[in-house]
Amino acid sequence: MSQMLALLLVTGVLYFGDVISVRTKAKIPSVFVCAVLFLLGYWSFFPKDIISIAGVAPVVAIMAMYLLITNMGTLLSIPELLRQWKTIVISLSGIIGIMAAVWCICAFLFDTNTAIVTTPPLVGGIVSAVIMSKGAAEAGLVDLSVFAILIYVMQGFAGYPLTTLMLQREGRRVLELYRSGQWHEDMHGTGSVLKKADSQNENAMPGLFRMFPDSYNTGYFKFFRLALVGYLAYLASNWLGPLIAVSPFVLCLLFGVIASSAGFLEKQPLQKANGFGFTIMVLMLFIFDTLNQATPDMLLRLLVPMLVLITTAIVGMFLVSWVIGKVLGVTMEMAFAISLTAMYGFPADYIITNEAVTALTQNAKEREVLMQHMLAPMLVGGFISVTMVSVVLAGIMVGYITPFTG
Repeated sequence: MSQMLALLLVTGVLYFGDVISVRTKAKIPSVFVCAVLFLLGYWSFFPKDIISIAGVAPVVAIMAMYLLITNMGTLLSIPELLRQWKTIVISLSGIIGIMAAVWCICAFLFDTNTAIVTTPPLVGGIVSAVIMSKGAAEAGLVDLSVFAILIYVMQGFAGYPLTTLMLQREGRRVLELYRSGQWHEDMHGTGSVLKKADSQNENAMPGLFRMFPDSYNTGYFKFFRLALVGYLAYLASNWLGPLIAVSPFVLCLLFGVIASSAGFLEKQPLQKANGFGFTIMVLMLFIFDTLNQATPDMLLRLLVPMLVLITTAIVGMFLVSWVIGKVLGVTMEMAFAISLTAMYGFPADYIITNEAVTALTQNAKEREVLMQHMLAPMLVGGFISVTMVSVVLAGIMVGYITPFTG
């Protein structure tokens, strides 16, 4: 397959997902539609490496992730992160709910190795899934090696529509209060006063560079500063490695917040450099590239345990996050949505939130109200579970896999 045909096909799938999402007012998320289409494509005529053929190699996707996560950090401020303590507690409580439920069901239906291998991927990201898959393979547990990847790939099929449902219910509640004049920011403790982009001058220099003419703030200068902050996050992650495992992507978010607060980065520099849409596309294709490992035979063989464990994880996270949310004064819908970010993380949490807000709102002010209320908790929840906790769990639990001796 030629590169341009591959690019045509994968971008066509992304666009079709958008069309379905718009047509159904985000009741069917574009991420879910695209995942189904890519799965069907891999089972029929897509080359297994169609994403790489199209030009999106893993190294390009990692670059995009560094830029995009650092850019997202500019939406938040240090006081904002401190304000998100309820979100962090709810996210951690959801993880505890997943772990408790999975270990209980495995004690009755499966075994300890199944619980060990599947828990980190159920909590989140591709890194934890790869760690557990590799660990299971080295222990001679072939099915569990595949199962770790399948859990990561398939849990989003439950997480995407459930999150959309929760966000739409929460959004309708907030809009009803707003339209009746009863809404004020952060009524339930998880909202955010997100920074707004400077609409007066897209090329205005940030605070630290005010002595230079605005005309020097070109797209390349914005990319350069984003790359520098991302590189510092990478270095910090390596320096902390001997003491504590911290993903560089977690630090990208934190460093983006600090750089923006200090005046080194403007708000949303990636959008102002006209690179946001392309970067999101690259990252989404990278996610769908993992589906090429799920064959029909594998799905049939592992379907029942996969459904049981994913359902168990959802029930566990729902019960615990609902209780904790009630204690903290956060609605059930918002608390459950925050916990569900463990099933997909960034950038799906951003995309699903944006789709839900777009479907519900009628004007820019309503959109601003909902984004301020829902976006920051969803982003922070996803980073806590997927990017940070799941990797730490995987690093610890992989050492407890019992090798196959048959």
